[in-house]
Amino acid sequence: MAIVEVVKYNGGPDVFAWKYPSEELGTWTQLIVNESQEAVLVKGGKVLDVFGSGRHTLDTSNIPILNKVVNLPFGGRSPFTAEVWYINKVYSLDIKWGTASPIQIQDPKYGVFIPIRSNGVFGIHIEDSKKFLIKLVGTLSILDKASIVKFFRGLYITKVKDAVSQYLIHNQVSVLEINAYIDELSTFMKERIEPTMKEYGITLVNFYVNDLSIPEDDSAVIKLKDALAKRAEMNIIGYNYQQERSFDTLEGAAKNSGSSAAPIMGAGLGLGMGVGLGGTVGNAFGSISGEINTSNGATNKHKECQKCHATMKKDQRFCGTCGFDTESAGEDDKNSKNAGTTCSSCGAKLDKNMKFCSECGNKYNPCPQCSYDMPDDATKCDKCGYEKPKSCPGCGTMVSRNVKFCPECGISLEKNCPKCGISIEGSPKFCPECGEKLE
Repeated sequence: MAIVEVVKYNGGPDVFAWKYPSEELGTWTQLIVNESQEAVLVKGGKVLDVFGSGRHTLDTSNIPILNKVVNLPFGGRSPFTAEVWYINKVYSLDIKWGTASPIQIQDPKYGVFIPIRSNGVFGIHIEDSKKFLIKLVGTLSILDKASIVKFFRGLYITKVKDAVSQYLIHNQVSVLEINAYIDELSTFMKERIEPTMKEYGITLVNFYVNDLSIPEDDSAVIKLKDALAKRAEMNIIGYNYQQERSFDTLEGAAKNSGSSAAPIMGAGLGLGMGVGLGGTVGNAFGSISGEINTSNGATNKHKECQKCHATMKKDQRFCGTCGFDTESAGEDDKNSKNAGTTCSSCGAKLDKNMKFCSECGNKYNPCPQCSYDMPDDATKCDKCGYEKPKSCPGCGTMVSRNVKFCPECGISLEKNCPKCGISIEGSPKFCPECGEKLE
C-alpha cells in the first residue's frame, strides 16, 4: 500500500470524531488540521500527540517520541503505521433530547400522579480531545451526533426525572403550572448534568427544556382539570362547594312531591336559590331531617357488632350471635389508645401524646404499628418487627426494606460481598463480615 502524502478531513458539523481510513504514514506525511479541529496521533493503542490547526509534518521535530516507536535510519526517512483521529471542536448547539415514555410525577399541590413528557435541546463542545477519544470514542471509526444522543440518553432521562420532581416538590409548583418555570428548570437541570459530561472531556454549553407536555386523555388529568374548571366557575359566580351542595339539596327537596317540605323548598328556590331565606329554610331543613329520620328509623335503631358484624339493637349491650360486649370493647379501645410505652434511652414511662421523655429529654420516636419507642438509628422495631423504609440510591424513593429492586427506577437494592458473598445493605466501603473493600 502506498504511503499517504497528505492527511486531512473536511467533515460535516454533525461528526465529532473521525478516523482517517489509512494507517500507512511516513516521516514526510503532511497533516492538515482546520481551525475548528484537533488531530490526535495514535500508535500501538497509545496517544502520541495532539495537533492544533495548521500544517504539520510528521517528523521527529514535531513528534520527538517517534524516535522511540519508529525505527528511523540515520539521516533518512521512514514509513510507519499509526492512526490519525480528527476531533471536531466546533460548538454544537442543536442536539435534541426527549423522554421516550411519560414520567409519573406526583403533583405536590393536588397530590395526584400525572404522567408528563419532556423534550428540548442541548449544546456541547469537545474541550479535551484526548480524554474524549479514550473514554468515549474507543475503537469506533466515527462518532456523530446520533451516537452522542444514544450514549447520554440514560443520563439525561434520569436527571430530567429527578430534577423535575425535586423542583416541583421544593418549590410547591403544580405540574399544570410548570411551563411558567421552564427557564429556571433548564438552569436547574444543566447544573446536574454538566459534571458527568465533564468526565468525558465534553463541556455542556447549554441545556434547554422546550416543553413539558401532559397527555390530555389521561384520567387523572381529566379529573383534575374538571375540578379546577368547576372551582373557577364557583369563584366567578361567587359561591363555594358547600353552598352548591345546599342548592342541590334544596332543589331535590323541592322536586320531591311527597315531602311536606316541598312547598317551602320551592318557595325558597324561587326567592333566590336559598340565599336569605333565614329561619324559613332552617325550619324546612328541620322537617326534612325529621322525615329522613322517620323513613330510616330502622337504621337509627340498630348497630353493628364490632366482632361478627351482626345487626343488633342500638341499646343492646351483648351481641346475640357471638356474645361480644360492645361497651367493654369501647373501654378497651380507649385504654389501648391512651396506653403508654417506655423510653428506649432511660426506660421511663412515656405517654403516646408526649414528644420527649420527661426524665432524660430523649425524643420519642414511636413505631407506626405498635407505638414502641424506637432508637434514632434503629431500622427495625424490637417489639413488632416493623422495618423502616429505605431510600433508593438511584432516585431517592422510599421503599420497603424487603424489596430487591426499586419500583420507581428499577435499580437493584441488594449487593453481595465479592469475597464472602453475604448480602449487604446500604453503601458501606468495606464488608462488615470479612472486611473486603467494596469500592
